[in-house]
Amino acid sequence: QVQLVESGGGLVQAGGSLRLSCTASGRTFSSYAMGWFRQAPGKEREFVATITWSAGTTAYADSVKGRFTISRDNAKNTVYLQMNSLKAEDTAVYYCAQREFGAAKFGSWGQGTQVTVSS
Repeated sequence: QVQLVESGGGLVQAGGSLRLSCTASGRTFSSYAMGWFRQAPGKEREFVATITWSAGTTAYADSVKGRFTISRDNAKNTVYLQMNSLKAEDTAVYYCAQREFGAAKFGSWGQGTQVTVSS
């Protein structure tokens, strides 16, 4: 089992920036990729970005391309989400998730961190 702890959320004005962090502990040796998801009030959870631990291959939702950057620090078992040019519609609870080797889906989730963008 892997434990994921997010941090870095908060309140920011539109156009501002925030950096989220997610640190993994426990069964990290089986981890293939990490992802960020978000869920706004009254909406379903949606994919934001993902990165593989080994090659650092990334992918982004169209809504955040060019504004958000996902990165990782393998030595610290930590993944980051740099969010720039934030918009009110980015307001959501952001969740970190892990996908193991051979798994089709992200199976472990953090508790989430609130990001609120005021317009």
